[in-house]
Amino acid sequence: MIAYLAELGKLHFTQEEMEQMAAHMTSIIEIMDTVKEINITYDALADNKNIYLNDLREDVKAESFPTEKILQNAVHDEDCFVVPKVVE
Repeated sequence: MIAYLAELGKLHFTQEEMEQMAAHMTSIIEIMDTVKEINITYDALADNKNIYLNDLREDVKAESFPTEKILQNAVHDEDCFVVPKVVE
């Protein structure tokens, strides 16, 4: 497997280096197996850093500003804002 991966990566190893790489990959795989053993369960209180969704305010619909009032100080009155050009 190491020889195949080395060939894919266009790497050249001596026999001793291949054995070292095999040992390194084996230790990496052992670490990954250890990580898979960790119990990962969802805890809403711990995962949300003490943000409780029940304590959020309720969304309330409110009237928006009239377009005419917002655009009264705009350079052009074509229902849009004109901003300075920043990219040539």
